[in-house]
Amino acid sequence: MQLYNKMSAKERAAMLEEAGEDRLTLSFYQYAHIGNPELFRNHLFVAWDAMEVLGRIYVAQEGINAQLSVPAHHFAAFKDFLDGIYFLKDVRLNIAVEHDLKSFLKLKVKVRKKIVADGLNDATFDVTNKGVHVDAVRFNELLDDPNTVCVDMRNHYESEIGHFKGAVTPDVDTFRDSLPIIEDDLKEHKEDKNLLMYCTGGIRCEKASAYYKHKGFKNVFQLEGGIIEYARQVEQKKLENKFMGKNFVFDHRRSERISDDIISQCHQCGAPCDTHINCANEACHLLFIQCDACAEKMQHCCSDDCLEVIQLPYEEQKKLRSGLKNSNKIFKKGRSEKLKYKQ
Repeated sequence: MQLYNKMSAKERAAMLEEAGEDRLTLSFYQYAHIGNPELFRNHLFVAWDAMEVLGRIYVAQEGINAQLSVPAHHFAAFKDFLDGIYFLKDVRLNIAVEHDLKSFLKLKVKVRKKIVADGLNDATFDVTNKGVHVDAVRFNELLDDPNTVCVDMRNHYESEIGHFKGAVTPDVDTFRDSLPIIEDDLKEHKEDKNLLMYCTGGIRCEKASAYYKHKGFKNVFQLEGGIIEYARQVEQKKLENKFMGKNFVFDHRRSERISDDIISQCHQCGAPCDTHINCANEACHLLFIQCDACAEKMQHCCSDDCLEVIQLPYEEQKKLRSGLKNSNKIFKKGRSEKLKYKQ
């Protein structure tokens, strides 16, 4: 029984291009008690591999977090499969604003300790005692309320290219970093302010809302379905769009445009730009924002040092990074002294 990928990303990309079939990019999550995550993981892989589903899925004893690409002609079967799992029946599917044949190139279903790395001891509070879910209409109303503090629960590289008007955007590298910072900043307003939170698809806010209620916040709200669902409702209901810029996504697209606003700048020259790339030097792979002019000049590299490296023969590049932890730069997500215009 095949339980892992046997095809490379390059081979898969070529196959998808040749097939030319429509695919839907979507995501979903659900907190639930899963007794045997490994067995559940294998069940998912076998079923989804047969449906040609691709994506990145995390399974843990606390639930599932999935970002997927599903062939359009298999969507009905995919939905029926989900509905056959008791805790996933009628689960909300966040359908992407923009679709791409190559948003995912492999099916990866991994067992983790948690579906989101939050650094929390969940045993100290009830994760099901969450905040009030609000739709796009109610979110806009709360955003206009002067008694509301709106907080972006995402990381700095996500909010840099797009966020809601007037939102607090913590300058953090990880979700776990943001939790104590927000609590400390708002400690004087636990009872008299609305705490309104949002993230990409809702999963981080789900846990954070329960955490903040546990910490004494009285009026806790979260945007149901996150930015992805908000954009869909704005389009469907013809609402005012209060989101500026792009929504960062964790697949090969890296982002999807929600408004025409460009609120960030090229990290190398300072020109208006909101296009993330990874440094072409594989030993660096730093995520940063680069405009077309700098991409051409720097050959998609973040620095002169990396530009020098990629001119070397491939075997020499491999030797240079052999045994080194240079690739850890990928976790810095734009945190580099070589980027002159990093905000």
